[in-house]
Order: sequence, then C-alpha cells, then structure tokens
Amino acid sequence: MSYLQAFTDAEKELAKRWLATQVASMMGRKLEEGDWSRVYCLAKNIPDGGWSNLHIDVNYQGLGLEMKLLRIAGLRNRPLKSVCGTTLMHPAATRSIRIEDTSRNATDVMHDVFKQYAELIQERTHRVKEAAPNNTPDMRTGWLIWEDNLTEFLYFEERMLPPNPEQFTAEWNVTPAKGVRKASKSLWIYDKDTRQKRYSVTTSAGIKIQPYFDVPPPSDKNLYYFRVQSEPVNTTTVRLWVSAATAHVLKSKLGSLDYATVSAAILKVVERAGKIVQVPEEEDGLAVAVDISKEAHMQLLAAWEAVSDEHRAQLLLRALA
Repeated sequence: MSYLQAFTDAEKELAKRWLATQVASMMGRKLEEGDWSRVYCLAKNIPDGGWSNLHIDVNYQGLGLEMKLLRIAGLRNRPLKSVCGTTLMHPAATRSIRIEDTSRNATDVMHDVFKQYAELIQERTHRVKEAAPNNTPDMRTGWLIWEDNLTEFLYFEERMLPPNPEQFTAEWNVTPAKGVRKASKSLWIYDKDTRQKRYSVTTSAGIKIQPYFDVPPPSDKNLYYFRVQSEPVNTTTVRLWVSAATAHVLKSKLGSLDYATVSAAILKVVERAGKIVQVPEEEDGLAVAVDISKEAHMQLLAAWEAVSDEHRAQLLLRALA
C-alpha cells in the first residue's frame, strides 16, 4: 500500500495549530466532518468549500479529496497509535449505490456495485477536471482517525481508485432476526489473494459500501500524528493548548505565560476552584501552547472535571478571580 504526502512540514505545523484551535472552540462536542475540512484547508491555504455528503470535499486546482472520519472508541489507556498497522472498517464510503435484486448471485451483484462505484469516482474526477482543465486530476481519499477525548488524531491520504472486480470474490451474509432486530442481508467482498474482507455492502436501512482500510505503521512518513491537548513535552513538562482569547486573559492576570508562572498559579489556586467562566473567542486567533509542570498538570486534572485543555484553562481563570 502506497500512501501520499498530504502536508509539507510547514503545513503540518499549521494543521496542528489550527486543529488545536478548533478543538479548543468545541468545548467537548463531537467532531464533525466540516471541522476537519476547515482545518485542512486553512493549513494548506486553499478555499474551504464546506463538507458535503453529496460532493467531493476538496476540489482545488486539480486536487480532488474525499474526507473520511472514523472515531475510535474504548481505547482507555491505549494510545491512538495502537491502531497503526491494523485494518479498520468505515461505516460508509458512499450511499450512492443501488442493488435492485438481492436474490442474484453474489459475484454478479459485486460487479454491479463496483461498476456504480467506478462511475461515481469517474463523475467526481470529471468535476475536478472541469474546475482545473489544465491540470491532471489528483484524486485522493483522506482518512482522519480520532478518539473520544479529542486529544490524539491520525491522518493519511491514498489514491482514490475504483476497485477491480477481478481481484475480489463475494458472498452473501444473512443475519437472522433476533428480538426486535429484523433479519438483514449484506454482501461481503474479499481480496482473492489475502482472503481479507475489504468491503461490506449493506442492503437494509439504506444501501451503502463499508470499506476496510489499512492504517499505515507509525514509521510511515506520510502518516500524520497530532496531539492537541495535554501534550507531553518531556518527563517534567506538559503542554496545554488553549484559545488565543483565554491565553490573553491568563497572561493579563498572571503577567506571563511562562512555565514557572502558570505552574505556580495552578498549584496555588487549584484547591479553591469555582465554576467555569466563559471567555470570548477571537475569530482568527490560533491556539496558544502553554507549558506547565507535570505536577501542576496532575493537580489540574484532579481538581476539575473538564472536557478539554481550554475548559480547564477557563476554570483556572475563574479560580484566579
């Protein structure tokens, strides 16, 4: 499997700061496709056309990029990188597929499904070509993997290619009814060489292709890892990522955002913390890195139940009042 370069080194650093900024503004809400699309476009300095279920997400100067997000739940104490080198299933690559007759031979249905999928990719490629006639379309799928706490993220891109039906075999899988759950029928598609399942096509509650994709190993240069909350810097330092507005107010109260000043302030006031205080956001302010001691970070975590570094910083502001 060959993965593609998505960011230059400078773009990667911008992507991290914009992602930290986005997470700080979310205050624990669920990550949406449009959140990542915005971060990606800001990092690469290209227009953000907005995420869409119907159209390709990025169409700019020959680049055609379809964004796919997958939340990994239940990691507990495991790092997000533990999914590297594994195969994951995405719940829906596209819903633009129709199966007229589920009683047909599985191989025939697979050929029909792949034909429709190839036509969809061809149509999207045509739109990218129309937008940039002088450029050869560079069609990609981008995979963003994230976990519940919005702390760690993995991102990589690969070629968007129509599957070759000659490389696959298919069979029907029927799940019998159980309790209130109705019986369901899915088309399972396997790689002929590896025998691994590569697609599952549902036929109930809406027809959709569910692809299986391979996560690059941590050593792959085209796998991008972002940690945008409580980032360990070394054995004694933890980096918080907070909004520019909150950082500005913290600095005005403490006089400095240096390691010693913020760490001392946390240790001093953590026992008398109060309610959260809302701080106005700055529209164009990127998130600010605030380094504190590991001890102060542990006290900060223990003192308040919070959804993010930004939330904890706001609670600290309230305690400083």
